[in-house]
Amino acid sequence: MPKIVDHEARREEIAQALWRVVRRDGMRAASVRTVAAEAGWSAGAVRYYFPDQDGLVSFAMDLVAQRVRARVSQLEPTGTPVEIALRYLEEVIPLDPERLAEFDVWLSFTAQAQAESGAGGLRKLLGPVNEGLRGLCNSLLTHLSEAGRLRPDLDLDLETERLHALIDGISLHVTIQPDVTTAERVREVLAAHVLSLQP
Repeated sequence: MPKIVDHEARREEIAQALWRVVRRDGMRAASVRTVAAEAGWSAGAVRYYFPDQDGLVSFAMDLVAQRVRARVSQLEPTGTPVEIALRYLEEVIPLDPERLAEFDVWLSFTAQAQAESGAGGLRKLLGPVNEGLRGLCNSLLTHLSEAGRLRPDLDLDLETERLHALIDGISLHVTIQPDVTTAERVREVLAAHVLSLQP
């Protein structure tokens, strides 16, 4: 009986090898050859799944976004409206090794995308991810508003932008200074921000 190969699992394995190379050596080191060596594969085997480096990097970048979406979608919306909002917000901040690895790689991909000329390549993947995070912020604030947990005079669009910026900024702080911006501190900042919006 022929061996059944899980091609999607193989693609993810290669993408994770790319993540390790990027975290250790930077984007410039992420060639098909170095990723193949990291994965313990031949370059030809990697090219079977990803004929060029752009395809490999795009897939690895999209995999980060897929994982975040999957984790958020698995959360149980139980508790008070504020507790629910805080639980969802914490999930998109790099507060454990897995999320920290994803965020490190995402930063590298973002820097690479910004260095590209034109609007193609990796840049086209940034927009949907940013819109997804903005959408989550808006959805949580709308839920709080409908539950009477936001001041009625607030501009929801402006507060969405502020919350999105807070998430981006505090995630960067966690990455740069984890001893200062600890998980406990992140939770305090998020709770203080949400509290400041209440009636």
